[in-house]
Amino acid sequence: MQFAKRLEPLQANVFADMDRAKARAKSAGQDLIDLSLGSSDLPASEHVLEAIATSLRDPDTHGYLLFHGTRSFRQAAAQWYTQKFGIAVDPETEVLPLIGSQEGTAHLPLAILNPRDFALLQDPGYPSHVGGVYLASGQIYTMPLLAENGFLPILEDIPEPVLSQSRMMVLSYPHNPTTAIAPLSFFQKAVAFCQQHNLVLVHDFPYVDLYFNGSAPPSVLQADPNKTCSIEFFTLSKSYNMGGFRVGYAIGNKELILALRQVKAAVDFNQYRGILNGAIAALTGPQAGVNVAVETFRQRRNAFIAALHQIGWQVPCPDATMYIWARLPEPWVQDSIQFCTRLVEETGVAASPGAGFGKSGEGYVRFALVHEPAILESAVERMARFFNQYKYH
Repeated sequence: MQFAKRLEPLQANVFADMDRAKARAKSAGQDLIDLSLGSSDLPASEHVLEAIATSLRDPDTHGYLLFHGTRSFRQAAAQWYTQKFGIAVDPETEVLPLIGSQEGTAHLPLAILNPRDFALLQDPGYPSHVGGVYLASGQIYTMPLLAENGFLPILEDIPEPVLSQSRMMVLSYPHNPTTAIAPLSFFQKAVAFCQQHNLVLVHDFPYVDLYFNGSAPPSVLQADPNKTCSIEFFTLSKSYNMGGFRVGYAIGNKELILALRQVKAAVDFNQYRGILNGAIAALTGPQAGVNVAVETFRQRRNAFIAALHQIGWQVPCPDATMYIWARLPEPWVQDSIQFCTRLVEETGVAASPGAGFGKSGEGYVRFALVHEPAILESAVERMARFFNQYKYH
């Protein structure tokens, strides 16, 4: 049996390798503390669950849901966005429901790229951004994100021959995995750059609410209020703890929204109407659950960072997201996969190797703050014994 060549770049998957390492650790009797996946352990709010539960007993919600049946959700999303960022949004032409933002970012390249066109992607970056480009038979040019540049790409470093073949740039701030926040001035620069080079500017924005200091992270549409070249993706997975419900939306340039809608029409309907009713309740109802989530991750961040510092691992304290991005100590600085494999097999603590997010992620490890502080502190105690056992400092 022969398969399409576009699958070949998708076969190497560091995270699948880590899943196998976790399975081996469990089989060997290790008590697993899994900090490798950014899946919130917090519950969705009660008013959200009630909206979904009420929908279940309404037979009108049981059928296929076409685009026009999502109007109430699109209106709620547009209202939420306008209240948050002060930008007018047309729910009929500038909003599209998604089965999670990953679905949108993975499908959008099919609407933009022809074979061999370039997409400009962050390195390190979220793996689905890469996968979508490969499925569209595009090429990838990686923009290194380095600590000395605040984990922002240097747009001037992109070669002109690459730019001449490029059709899209993908950004995501607050950033997974580095936790960096981009200022509005950077987005303004990126918008001008994309306008100059006729690029679509894609912004993946799942951590809009998960920030701990200062003002809210900016939307790319604050730098492109007329939506000339930009599209932004939001998910309810992080702010509203609805990861398993798979609901999000795209918002932005109406031509891009229409193009993505055409791709979606060929591969799926929308999700169950009851889930969208829950999402409407989340976006328009009490926001206390968002505040609780932010405070919970703040406390976890503080506890984990303090514990790391106590064992001599001087990791910067992040201002956003639900992650810790830690530079690895010697002798692991160029072998994050080996570090994570040995760590989980010998201690039961699972983390994500930086190399899994791209070449520039090598030398780092990502921890997800998806357990209570006491468990996070226990994970650090295990890591301390791991370091001491091998006398790694």
